Amino acid sequence: MSLFNDKKSMPRYSVIAIIITFIALAVQVKTLYIMTAERDFWTQVGNRVKKDSITTRPIRGNILSCDGQLMASSLPNFKLYVDFNAIHNAKNDSLFEVKLDSIANGLSAIFPEKSAKEFKEHLMEGFEKRHTSWAIWKRRVSYSTMCEVRKLPVFRLNPNKGGFKADSYEARQRPYGSLAKRTIGSLFGEKDSAVCGLELYYDSLLRGEKGIRHVRKVLNRYLPIDDTPPVNGYDIVTTIDVSMQDLAERALLKELNKINGNVGVAIVMEVATGDIKAMVNLQKMPSGQYAEAQNHAVSDLLEPGSVFKTASIMVALEDGVVDTTYRVDTGCGVWPMYKREMKDHNWRRGGYGMLTLPQTLWVSSNIGVSRIIDDHYHNNPEKFVKGIYRLGLADDLKIPLGAAKPRIRMPKKDKTGRQWLNWSDTALPWMSIGYETQVPPISTLTFYNAIANGGKMMQPRFVKEIRDNEGMTKEFPPVVLRESIAKETTIKKITTILEQVVRLGLGKKAGSTSFLVAGKTGTAQISKGAAGYKSGQMNYLLSFAGFFPAYQPMYSCIVCIQKSGLPASGGGMSGVVFHEISEGIMAQTNKLKLEASDARDSNSILVPDVKNGNILAADYVLSQIGLKPRADWDGDYMHGNPIWGRADNNGHNVTFTKEDMTHKDIMPDVHGMGARDAVYLIEKRGLKVKIQGRGKVVEQSIGAGEKIKKGMTCSLRLA
Repeated sequence: MSLFNDKKSMPRYSVIAIIITFIALAVQVKTLYIMTAERDFWTQVGNRVKKDSITTRPIRGNILSCDGQLMASSLPNFKLYVDFNAIHNAKNDSLFEVKLDSIANGLSAIFPEKSAKEFKEHLMEGFEKRHTSWAIWKRRVSYSTMCEVRKLPVFRLNPNKGGFKADSYEARQRPYGSLAKRTIGSLFGEKDSAVCGLELYYDSLLRGEKGIRHVRKVLNRYLPIDDTPPVNGYDIVTTIDVSMQDLAERALLKELNKINGNVGVAIVMEVATGDIKAMVNLQKMPSGQYAEAQNHAVSDLLEPGSVFKTASIMVALEDGVVDTTYRVDTGCGVWPMYKREMKDHNWRRGGYGMLTLPQTLWVSSNIGVSRIIDDHYHNNPEKFVKGIYRLGLADDLKIPLGAAKPRIRMPKKDKTGRQWLNWSDTALPWMSIGYETQVPPISTLTFYNAIANGGKMMQPRFVKEIRDNEGMTKEFPPVVLRESIAKETTIKKITTILEQVVRLGLGKKAGSTSFLVAGKTGTAQISKGAAGYKSGQMNYLLSFAGFFPAYQPMYSCIVCIQKSGLPASGGGMSGVVFHEISEGIMAQTNKLKLEASDARDSNSILVPDVKNGNILAADYVLSQIGLKPRADWDGDYMHGNPIWGRADNNGHNVTFTKEDMTHKDIMPDVHGMGARDAVYLIEKRGLKVKIQGRGKVVEQSIGAGEKIKKGMTCSLRLA
């Protein structure tokens, strides 16, 4: 007989099936009701717990120096708020009122610009309004400051209870402050948009690509989920050398303060590659301080003055119309030039008379250079200007900072070929000495760098490579603009003349006693727009452009200073800055070999007072200043252990005597030692030391040779 009674079971299953069917129909009906009648309500509920298509910002790439030091980087900044509505909903109103004084005092300690009373009044205003985003502080703050605020009472609670909120922003920071500010560039902080410099030119690479994410509320927490992750920006490796940049800025600033200059520019370029190692742009602000407010090095279109004379003489040498033995009469310093007077700087002292071609550059004779060019190109000025173009001075350098293109006028005639349209008899003489043209400093330096490079003109390079997030790099190799700006013989001749300008001529202050320098001075009057050159007080552009060492050049450099009134001297002012930059760079690169013994003078104490103690260290110092101490031992200070002993000075030499101070349980004799050595020897034996006075040890409380124990205290008196 079967145990299954279908007459009883089937009705039960039927009832269950009917119930399930009704439930399923109810679910479907409810679903249709939610999808239609309650659609808007549940859509609003869903929107409160999710957010779609949220844009996520990538991290902006870094800008690095040539050796990998950070020049510009993005770091998080925070804007701080209080959500008083969250405090109210969490029923923490009374807690906030009780802790308000503590919060205000803490905020005043973190932000001293505002008193605790002012903070209290400010917070109470937001509390009474139940503001959901009441700003705690008016400016963005760093991560460490944000953490300090978060530790204050109430704010340290969960944001839903304490109401503290911090919105994160990426802020651009420059670890070296204003160093190379206009070259590196900057951003509008609030808008995150580039303003100038490399930040602007490489903005698309530095910025990266934005990502997309959505947010879902899970277990009372909002969980961000990336749909498309952001791609962080590329890192830019520049050619800037931080130490050279700092050196150039300090040298230029020192001279500007000394002469009360208006604008100062200094650029250092590596000869072989065209790498810009330093670029300084200092401008006097209304406050009287100097700051990098404009990139004058690439944007200033000014008449270059006498630094242009080098190009004029090179054209004449290249065309073969003159040679280095050519002689020109400069008269008494004043020469009539087509109803205008051309003057040399020493015209009041009678001028230079007869000069050879090299001497016209040595003494920067306006008459000499202008007569050479006018005598040979007056009837064909186009040939001269084409020669200038051939030297690359009119080239568009196409550099990432948007340099202004030089303006060098090409002579043009009318259709008949008889009348000049844009030319006069005086145009050529004055163009030959640096007027009638406008050339930015970066173009002038590129020309002088080509001379230093044997005639090969390199494009100024600011960026060496770009690195992505995976370490892959894209390199920017040096670019040759012109394989040769002149014949090799012309380059050699002009190099010799430029070296003589510094050694024998007006550029002496730019020279060095340790290596040869080649270059040219320049002092030009700056026209004041429509007022011309006759507008009262005269403004001057003082320049020195050159390279060093003269015959195996490593770096080229140009220094330009704009100032008002006299005195004004390119060699005596810009040349001084060039001198400091060149010597500093050669010292930094270990190319400048200076002996410490050269620093001694006849009035100095030839044998210094030497203390007892580590005689190995003392021997090393004395050997560096040219003294050879007498010793009964030898050792290597850079890699050896200390050698202890006594130093005896007889007025002419120092004798070192080695002493055994290895006994750890015996008090050493530290008389005559300095504090450092004495303390080292005593503390190494486990004793404590008390010091009084300064100089050498004259008294020790524990006598030499006494047995000692750890923990004892020895008092030393120095005098």
